[in-house]
Amino acid sequence: MKGKTFSAIFILALASLACGIDVNMPRIQTPGPEVVEEISVPIPDPDETRLNLAFGAGELILSPGAKKDLVEGAATYNFDQFKPVVRTDENEVTIRMGNVDFDDFLAFDQLKNQWDFKLNDTPMYLDIDAGAYDAAYEFGGLSLTALSISDGAADVELSFSEPNQSEMSILDYETGASNVKMEGLANANFNAMSFSGGAGDYTLDFSGELQRDAAVDIDTGLSNIILVIPEGVNAIVSVDSGLSNISAGPGWRQSGDRYSIEGEGPTLTIVVNMGAGNLTLTD
Repeated sequence: MKGKTFSAIFILALASLACGIDVNMPRIQTPGPEVVEEISVPIPDPDETRLNLAFGAGELILSPGAKKDLVEGAATYNFDQFKPVVRTDENEVTIRMGNVDFDDFLAFDQLKNQWDFKLNDTPMYLDIDAGAYDAAYEFGGLSLTALSISDGAADVELSFSEPNQSEMSILDYETGASNVKMEGLANANFNAMSFSGGAGDYTLDFSGELQRDAAVDIDTGLSNIILVIPEGVNAIVSVDSGLSNISAGPGWRQSGDRYSIEGEGPTLTIVVNMGAGNLTLTD
């Protein structure tokens, strides 16, 4: 296929010379030397900060551990347009990948773009807007007042290995044709959660400590969904899908499209809207 494309361009070039027509030939861009840029962003407001991360293609790694600043870490890249741009406006911090034009770029397999950031445990609203990327998120022990993630074709592992130190008003995740695995979601300490996806494989594991009643809305297309509800948690799952296979493990009781499992403490109420696919309820 590439050979045919090159031949077509070559023929077009010859024809343009014959006809006296100027044609802009593609420039072949290749990656440059690898750059490791240290990122350090001060905390603008100790009471609550909004952190916006705008990331395109590559690998994004987030974890707790920033000692002094809001964000500490490094961006590693080998294409100068990947250089991150940092902006602070009052209590809002934005870290954005530079504007990238891939029209003339042919060496995609040689590109490197990685952000490896540690976050402070100061109260913050975290907003992540990403494209086709790989991500590893560890949010345990942070103080997230809200979490919003939007991405495209992604491969993401997200975890709250320890309780979130702030009450989270909303955990919102919108994704495309992705593979997403989320663990320790009860530790996120959210009041409400919304997850929407396209065609993908999604695992939502609600292990951890559920501190209050919480509501979860899940809306996907053709997908495989695994919901992990730990033993001892009260849970009610309502399913709206006429074309899905539903598998519920021991302990689950079914009444029409409603599945429930008994436990002690707060109740997790989940509403699942699926276009088609497989839904597994397990512990």
